[in-house]
Amino acid sequence: MKVAVVIPARYASTRLPGKPLLKIGNKTLIQMVYERAATARCAETVLVATDDERVAKAVRSFGGRAHMTRSDHASGTDRVAEVVREVLGEVDVVVNVQGDEPDIRGEHVDTVAGLLEEDPDASMSTLACVMTDEKAMHDPNQVKVVCDAKGRALYFSRSPIPFVRDETSRDRSFLGHLGIYGYRREFLLQFSEMPQTDLERKERLEQLRALENGFIIRVGVTPHAVFGIDTPEDLERFRSSQKGEP
Repeated sequence: MKVAVVIPARYASTRLPGKPLLKIGNKTLIQMVYERAATARCAETVLVATDDERVAKAVRSFGGRAHMTRSDHASGTDRVAEVVREVLGEVDVVVNVQGDEPDIRGEHVDTVAGLLEEDPDASMSTLACVMTDEKAMHDPNQVKVVCDAKGRALYFSRSPIPFVRDETSRDRSFLGHLGIYGYRREFLLQFSEMPQTDLERKERLEQLRALENGFIIRVGVTPHAVFGIDTPEDLERFRSSQKGEP
């Protein structure tokens, strides 16, 4: 398979304006994400999709590849689809890596792409991590996923799923969803044209659009969670964790 990694990066973040260009040590956030995603063995192309020339200029300054997109996209997925439609005609699989997750590893990208090779009926793939923190279980910002016996997603939710009815159960773990996606190219273009669905609007989770339309999402379980940066507190916590790193 020919695999491309596309990193959507929007400058105008509400909680962290200019987020892609914020510094962590001597690198910008977008450079850190780009370089880590580029360590994936499967990636033939790594590209940043942005609507801001400042971000594109920063990416090119460290030798990365950037493509300008429209500024009116409703989601990062739509931004990725525009890039795929315009400049990535030869790829088979597109991996969407969030531009604010500097904990991303090359192995995450390889796993997501490999799931689509392993499961020819799946149109999408993503990752989850086993978690046991009760606070995270009830945190609506931590999306949960439940799967069938084949590792295919049954449902994603901001609510605690599965509900553990037996309070004496020793298994209090759940699968926390990680925001990295793999798409077959043609499905991504089709997906970006589909209207929003009822469950998607209620949960505000666009992957539910795929499930509601009968498409298969394959889920891989990784031991390595991904740290996303959404707030100033997240940024400072990650900066502190990187002290002493090159």
